[in-house]
Amino acid sequence: MSSTPAAPALPDAVLWDMDGTLVDTEQYWMAAEGALVERFGGTWTHEQALTLVGQGLETSATILQGAGVRMAAHEIVDHLTAEVMRALEEYGPPLRPGAAELLDALRAADVRCALVTMSLRRMAELVVAGLPGGSFELIVSGDDATRPKPYPDAYLQACAALGVDPARTVAIEDSPTGVRAAVAAGVPTVGAPLMVSLEGSGADALWPTLEDRTPSDIAAFWSAHAASRH
Repeated sequence: MSSTPAAPALPDAVLWDMDGTLVDTEQYWMAAEGALVERFGGTWTHEQALTLVGQGLETSATILQGAGVRMAAHEIVDHLTAEVMRALEEYGPPLRPGAAELLDALRAADVRCALVTMSLRRMAELVVAGLPGGSFELIVSGDDATRPKPYPDAYLQACAALGVDPARTVAIEDSPTGVRAAVAAGVPTVGAPLMVSLEGSGADALWPTLEDRTPSDIAAFWSAHAASRH
């Protein structure tokens, strides 16, 4: 008798980036950055804005200071965060296509999910509050990470808090900076680009969108990655 092959196993956890991966908030960040630079008499191009995608907020603040913003770094971070939170409260979190459905399906399959973001905790909590309860077991935010992405710290901190081996998790990221952080932490990484190309970023797989993706796709990716390592 022939037996049906077993379905690929699911990872122990899925670690989600937030801005640009779960929610398309990059539009809000870019608008806030541009308005701030212009307030100090400067100009802020779309190309300049793209260099901030995925960066830690302190790094972004330093770049904005170089563009002429005469404010302390922490003041820039607080101002931008407040502006983006105002947009989120007015318009709601703009979920990326397929993100909510994949998140719900993973939770239904008892896969633990964590949010690993360089945004401040208060903003991450605002986004999570707009999702079904229990969507994320853990948030590691920009104020929690010992070093920002592209350092691996935030992902390693998430794995330690969950008590899981990084190699037994999957990360979903939209930026080269985020991909480098997850890969450096030893986490198999799916790139789902939004504003910036992920070609050559080191992502283990590239998905143009999360739309129609299911836990089975996550399992197939993770199993194939694990098999290639062995």
